[in-house]
Amino acid sequence: MKFIADSMLGRLARWLRLLGFDVLYYPSIEDRLLIRIAKEEERTLLTRDTRLIKRRDLQRKTVRYLLLSENDPFKQLKIVLSEFHLKDFSIMSRCGVCNTLLIGISKEALKEVIPEYVYKTSGIFKHCSGCGKNYWDGTHPEKFRKKLSEVLAS
Repeated sequence: MKFIADSMLGRLARWLRLLGFDVLYYPSIEDRLLIRIAKEEERTLLTRDTRLIKRRDLQRKTVRYLLLSENDPFKQLKIVLSEFHLKDFSIMSRCGVCNTLLIGISKEALKEVIPEYVYKTSGIFKHCSGCGKNYWDGTHPEKFRKKLSEVLAS
């Protein structure tokens, strides 16, 4: 499932990306452009903006959308996962920053750009060709999985 999140849902967009979902997010975008992208790319619009959902395209149901009233990103995440019955995750397959699919990369290729400790202790590395960010199995993915478990259990 593909989403586009309005400017109020940056943290939700990042969490959904880390779960492997294709989520476009622009910190500053005009409503009409947001709706146009959702329509053209057949993305579900995630929004907290009650004025936005009153726009003609949304009223005519030419764009699928979900209005979120929760402010907490973890409650928002739980609502989105529940509303669309999303259960199959591909954790850490997408860049949380730019939404690009991550590619596996050898640690030797990253030796000069990652901390020495990480080079010595980690075995799985991923690289984002979109923004250049590198990911590895360390404490962050572990904390992420723990938080996800808490969110899904609540």
